[in-house]
Amino acid sequence: MIPARANRIQLGVVLLLLVVLHFYVRPRLWAPRASPDFLFVALMLFAMRSPPGAAALAGFAVGLIGDALTPARFGAAALAHTIVGYVGSWARAVFFADNLLVNAAFVAGGLWVRDCILLAASGGGGKSLFTELAVYSPLQAITSALFALIVLVVFREWFSIRLDA
Repeated sequence: MIPARANRIQLGVVLLLLVVLHFYVRPRLWAPRASPDFLFVALMLFAMRSPPGAAALAGFAVGLIGDALTPARFGAAALAHTIVGYVGSWARAVFFADNLLVNAAFVAGGLWVRDCILLAASGGGGKSLFTELAVYSPLQAITSALFALIVLVVFREWFSIRLDA
């Protein structure tokens, strides 16, 4: 099999696994505000290995899935995920995307930025905005980054990740 095609198939398998984990494992974990966002991890892994247009389109799709589950603020998640997917894909040119710690930092930082955009677009304000950005968003960013580390270590050969920090 052609190596580039094998890499796409392997990435697709990991992304499918993350989608299954998001809908079957995440609801059974601890509080939803602290549990890892598996769809976001999948988006960031895809964005760091794709051109900006494809990453933005994937972000839009992930955002629509998130918006379908919370119709009160429809469109906010699509906007946030699209922006973060595009910027995450563009930022890989600046940083080394084959480093384990850089990937984890991308996931954590991207999730926090996504939450900032999501809260600004959905009209949340006051104390709830501060609590969300200062407590729950960093907590979810850390758990998502830790899970992304686990995924990258388990599938390191598929993602060509260096473990020498």
